[in-house]
Amino acid sequence: MVYIQRLLDISTLLKERSLFLFGPRQAGKSSYLQHQLKEKPRKIYNLLSQSLLQKLMTTPSYIRQEIEAEDLRDELIVIDEVQKFPSLLNEIHLMIEERKLRFLMTGSSARALHKAGVNLLGGRARHRFFHPFIYQELKNTQIGYDLTRAINQGLLPFHYLAKNPEEDLHAYVGRYLTEEIAAEGLARNIPSFARFLQVAATANAQLINYTSIASDAQVARQTVQSYFQIVKETFLGFELEPFTQTVKRKAISTSKFYFFDTGVVRILKEMSHIQPGSKDFGDFFEHIIFLELKAYIDYQQPFKRLHYWRSQSGFEVDFIFDKTCAIEAKATKKVNHHDLKGLKALQEEGVCKKYILVCQETDFRLVDGIYIYPWQKFLEDLWNHQFID
Repeated sequence: MVYIQRLLDISTLLKERSLFLFGPRQAGKSSYLQHQLKEKPRKIYNLLSQSLLQKLMTTPSYIRQEIEAEDLRDELIVIDEVQKFPSLLNEIHLMIEERKLRFLMTGSSARALHKAGVNLLGGRARHRFFHPFIYQELKNTQIGYDLTRAINQGLLPFHYLAKNPEEDLHAYVGRYLTEEIAAEGLARNIPSFARFLQVAATANAQLINYTSIASDAQVARQTVQSYFQIVKETFLGFELEPFTQTVKRKAISTSKFYFFDTGVVRILKEMSHIQPGSKDFGDFFEHIIFLELKAYIDYQQPFKRLHYWRSQSGFEVDFIFDKTCAIEAKATKKVNHHDLKGLKALQEEGVCKKYILVCQETDFRLVDGIYIYPWQKFLEDLWNHQFID
């Protein structure tokens, strides 16, 4: 399979200090390290290796002993799937202090690290999140970026690039999202966790209602809350917090939730191919825009924040980008007055500098102070930093 260059650049960061690179399984972290890491690591330790894990369980200082034997200093060391042995971070901390080594630590879960109570190197390592494919990575490739394909197949590289990904998508959902998570001790009851995932998928991009989801999934409300925490800490979903700083119209304070991939959501919801023009296509279109905004912030502007806004009277805007841009996503090919209602209501509050509706129209235009953006131009402008304050 051809390798597609990824946009995230961690080489500059690694020159200065150690780095955690987190992201969901099969997002392409290992291929990225193989093809794009500019500095060749002196050593690579993959904790998916059972023999290495066994050595560490017997001798936690095993890696440090190897490094001391070779008297390595000021080198780059890669630890792949670091969450498999959380106490190794104490050893890494010691080697950073004593030998000025820099570590690149990848992981598909932060839950085991937090649960074990180990230190995350006390500010000695930065954090970056690795996403599935984004528009900017695919647009100029031979395969290109196809919106309908992205919605149906998702943007995990193996799935997006496959000619017939259905079986692989089902395997990903069935094997990883349930069995592997349970095998790592993250969820003990596989059937209840699997039911939760399906119910949570039906509430994707909606307000989180723990009580309703608990009822539909046939588990306790507290269990649902813990399951959502698992999903977030394994990077399978994101909580979108509400924007509440409006005065004329009081905002609600409940968060929304988005899974990390549209293809995974479609399989969890047991949906067939999603056709352009359908209501489902519109829902997934919003999801795609969210994922692009989230990736942009994580890759380019890690200190920026993303929210949504909904008034208690029912007006809503899908996204507010760091109090600078209000963004509504509609899959319509012809914008009408109703599509602008939420943005116009937020305009009256004067909280943002720019108001945008992203859609499938072909022409970029301005209507009553609201920019109508064809989705391709919006993503181009986003990744070209046109919306930064």
